[in-house]
Amino acid sequence: MYKLPHYLLLLHVFWMLGCAEADWLQNISTDLFRSPGDILLGGLFPINELTSDLSQREEPDDIECNSINNYGLGLALVMKFSVDYINADQRVLPGIKLGFETYDTCTQPAVIMKPTLLFLSEGSTGEVAVRCNYTDYTTRVVAVIGPYSSEMVSVVGKLLGFFLIPQISYGATSDKFSDKELYPSFMRTVPTDKGQVEAIVELLKLFGWNWVAVVASEDEYGRQGQRQFSALAGEKGICVAYEGLIPIYSNPGPTIRNILEHINTTSVGVVVLFALSQPALKFFREVIQRNMKLVWVGSTAWALHNDIASLPNINTVGTILAFAEMSTPLSLLSPYFQTLFSKIQQERQEQHPLDPSSSIPSMGNPCPSCWHLSPDNMSLVEDTLLKRTAFSVYAAVHSVAQALHDMLGCNTTFCPLESDQKIYPWQLLEVLKKVSLNITGTHIEFDEMGNPSMGYDVMVWIWQEHGVTFRQIGNFLGNLSIDKTLIEWHTVSNKVPMSNCSADCKTGEVRRVKGFHSCCFDCIPCLEGTFQNNTDDIQCTNCPEGQWSTPRSNHCVDPTYTYLAWDSHESLGLVLAGVVVLICEVVVTVLFLRHWDTPVVKATGGPLCALSLLCLMGCCASLVLFLGPPGDVMCRLQLPFNAMFPTVTLSTILAISLQIVCVTEFPEKTSPHLQTLRGPGSCLVVLACCGVQAGLCGWFVQVAPSLTTFRSELRVEFVERFLSCPVTPLLSFGIVLGFNGLLALISFMCTFMALKPAGQYNMARDITISTLAYCVVWVIFVPIYTGLDDRKKSIAHVTVTLISHMGLVAAYFFPKCHLLMKTPELNTADHFRAYLEGKITAQEEQAQ
Repeated sequence: MYKLPHYLLLLHVFWMLGCAEADWLQNISTDLFRSPGDILLGGLFPINELTSDLSQREEPDDIECNSINNYGLGLALVMKFSVDYINADQRVLPGIKLGFETYDTCTQPAVIMKPTLLFLSEGSTGEVAVRCNYTDYTTRVVAVIGPYSSEMVSVVGKLLGFFLIPQISYGATSDKFSDKELYPSFMRTVPTDKGQVEAIVELLKLFGWNWVAVVASEDEYGRQGQRQFSALAGEKGICVAYEGLIPIYSNPGPTIRNILEHINTTSVGVVVLFALSQPALKFFREVIQRNMKLVWVGSTAWALHNDIASLPNINTVGTILAFAEMSTPLSLLSPYFQTLFSKIQQERQEQHPLDPSSSIPSMGNPCPSCWHLSPDNMSLVEDTLLKRTAFSVYAAVHSVAQALHDMLGCNTTFCPLESDQKIYPWQLLEVLKKVSLNITGTHIEFDEMGNPSMGYDVMVWIWQEHGVTFRQIGNFLGNLSIDKTLIEWHTVSNKVPMSNCSADCKTGEVRRVKGFHSCCFDCIPCLEGTFQNNTDDIQCTNCPEGQWSTPRSNHCVDPTYTYLAWDSHESLGLVLAGVVVLICEVVVTVLFLRHWDTPVVKATGGPLCALSLLCLMGCCASLVLFLGPPGDVMCRLQLPFNAMFPTVTLSTILAISLQIVCVTEFPEKTSPHLQTLRGPGSCLVVLACCGVQAGLCGWFVQVAPSLTTFRSELRVEFVERFLSCPVTPLLSFGIVLGFNGLLALISFMCTFMALKPAGQYNMARDITISTLAYCVVWVIFVPIYTGLDDRKKSIAHVTVTLISHMGLVAAYFFPKCHLLMKTPELNTADHFRAYLEGKITAQEEQAQ
């Protein structure tokens, strides 16, 4: 058997498909609004617009709709296309012809009721029967496609629901129709306003707009959308500065002007417009006239409408972001209308012109002027909005056809429909709810509320010389996805415009709401110990226990502790000063050791003098306990070392001061006992003083808290603090240091009035000056110390200790060093006889 090549087989298949397509297009009827069939569908479309004044209406028929609505007419023609296409595709309803009747709604309740009642009539009688039970009642049509607007659905939806006639709207988006108790037979092929409101709110949040106005048309669609938007916006932190409604049944002009005045007053930068196309058209005419330039967020009902896009100077209104239902293009739509309009033109040329009286629209012929359609009118169906909405109409018709297919048990070649078989709408409704089909790659199924699984495309209007084009910038299907780079903002440098009542607060500031809107606020900085927990907080949050914050903080932190680090400038300065003092003390000690057996060293105290110098060096060295990180042991030793070492030196000076008092005041009685006073007596004084100081230091160590305890009990009201050894209680600290001052003061008082023995060294002078210097330094230290912070207190303590030591060394020991080095001839027993032997000559006593 001869086989054709594969490419010839493919060409043959394509040729057959093309012929089949050409055949059904050539067989279409030119009757635009009705077609007989075995099963009839009803269609409700806004083919005309109101031209009469409803306020002058006196009779039921005093309504005129004589102005063609090109968009509504185009949708009606799409229904014809849908039915013709399904009839041509024998796989859907093989052997059954689907018919339709399409009527005008004029978007008026008084107009839509007539065809609705006709659809409800029994069979083909044209009469609505009154029965007690409508279970076996067969209506004129098995399903109704439409109407377009939510306002019209609210008028006829409950009536159709009473008969449980499937009603599939291709444009009504109000969420109220999801209530199956009120609208049990309503379904739709467009997403609900609830999803659209969510998408709009997400868009506003994406660009940081929280101060907006919302304007709606005063119908079911607008009111419901405005209500839902305001509620959701409030939940998401977006403030609605103004709400306005555009009348649709009366002159909207004054109201629109009032709305725009309020928009200007509120200073919003973004306006959300939930409105039908006609109210939106009138609204933008006034916007253009006022030269208002804002960001307009458009709902699906007007966002891509050609009448608005073709307004003169529409490009001056600013930026328009629009939402449109997700759609799939119908590839055969343009060829179909091209053929249809050509056939109408051909028939018109072959017949006589119509009677002029027939040019007035009627219920049976809503568009007499459509008789004049020709291929030149293709722009009617080339509109962007119509092409997108066409899919919704086609999906509605195709869903009913698929439900009929499933209900009748059809296959791809046969439908078992008897000539007398009745199709009850309520049975078809149950099947329709379960329909699931793919139409040109788009999956269609309905949820329990009768809503489809569809989302939105986000568009931006692009101004061009020849008009407006619509650019898709993202989509919304549960979540918003936007490509911001595709948006052309009509602002300076193409920056995103702002729309906020108040600028965002800086970090560490909370909002204090002013007025009635949460988006209008003053920014209040958080104080120490409080922080900004969330960006929208209206009150600063207190830091948890054990943490603190600085002013204008958005978090709390654990406190950190500093100390006198070895490498800090202060520490280096103190160490250098300490080394200088220590060198002086070492030099004096070495010098005294070299002249150990000389009178001057003996008079200064001998072994006690050496002990004093060693203790001064020890005290100087112990100052390192103030440097570096403190610890419990270091803090226990810091004050005792700092107090005990000077006590030894001051008690030695006190012992010598007492000797001077005895020698100068009681020379006769002192002389025999001087060695006792200089030996055991001085040692006893030193031991007694050191014993008292040791007791005081032990008391301080006992009552003062350890560093660990001090830190654990410390009330954290700081982020950073200088950590020094605790000196609490302050009384014990003062007594310990005050005891040394007391020793110096007693020494000063003992020697202040003592006279110099004639021709001998003046030991009293050295003690007086050195102890006076010591007392003055520590007296000055007290008020200064109390007014300093912890860091400076430590520095001051070390500094004063070094100064007081240097005062003792300079005033008490340096004069003796000068004698040893510069006037060694005075270093004789006779020159120190009064202090060594307690003997004063008659001339000295007379001088005293």
